[in-house]
Amino acid sequence: MKLIVRVWRQEGPEDAGQFETHEVNDLEPSMSILELLDKMNDDIVTAGGDPVVFESDCREGICGACGITIDRRAHGPVPRTPACHQRLASFDDGQTITLEPFRSAAYPVIADLMVERGYLTDVLNVGGAPSVAPGTAPDADSDRITHEDSERALDFAACIGCGACVAACPNGSANLYVGAKLAHLSLLPIPASERGRRAREMIAEMDPHFGPCSLHGECAEVCPADIPLLAVSYVNRERLRAAVRQHDD
Repeated sequence: MKLIVRVWRQEGPEDAGQFETHEVNDLEPSMSILELLDKMNDDIVTAGGDPVVFESDCREGICGACGITIDRRAHGPVPRTPACHQRLASFDDGQTITLEPFRSAAYPVIADLMVERGYLTDVLNVGGAPSVAPGTAPDADSDRITHEDSERALDFAACIGCGACVAACPNGSANLYVGAKLAHLSLLPIPASERGRRAREMIAEMDPHFGPCSLHGECAEVCPADIPLLAVSYVNRERLRAAVRQHDD
């Protein structure tokens, strides 16, 4: 199998960047997009060039590091699938495909296909975990939670923080990501004790860097963790609750 790859090359944040075209041969349809990049980089290095910079870690769809834009779609053509699980079988032999970094004002390019997603981490750092003093956590069976609530919390907690939702949104909104964090922690007894503080701090950290929700749902279509679109409603829901009950928690 052969693919013609138009890949974005950018030496650093200040560089204008441009596309570079490579013909990559001896590919298998079962290979992933990252394995395509591995093969292409082998060819580039053998020819004396500099390899394309991209991120990857687990390559199992868990860590969220692999995010790139494939043919103008965050992660690639198969919905709700991370780039590391996008297979070359989705493309025709000899087809030209375009690989770019995630495109968003919140994601400055570090080099080539690698972007800085630190604003997502900043949101998580200010409220993405409960504050429980060591040794004071209650026994697991002392706080009752329904099976329905626990399953809902786990559905929202599945977010891997890849940031594809921001790249897919025309407004660069992070509401699906932030809403998922607010939702899953508000449904559980111990983290719910800081529900108001968490909402105020996470939303205050989010607002300056990300745009408003477009309400179009592009974010859920590319989310590899299949976070439900309902998550975006939790941002305004928790924002309003925290404003009304600002002295309660």
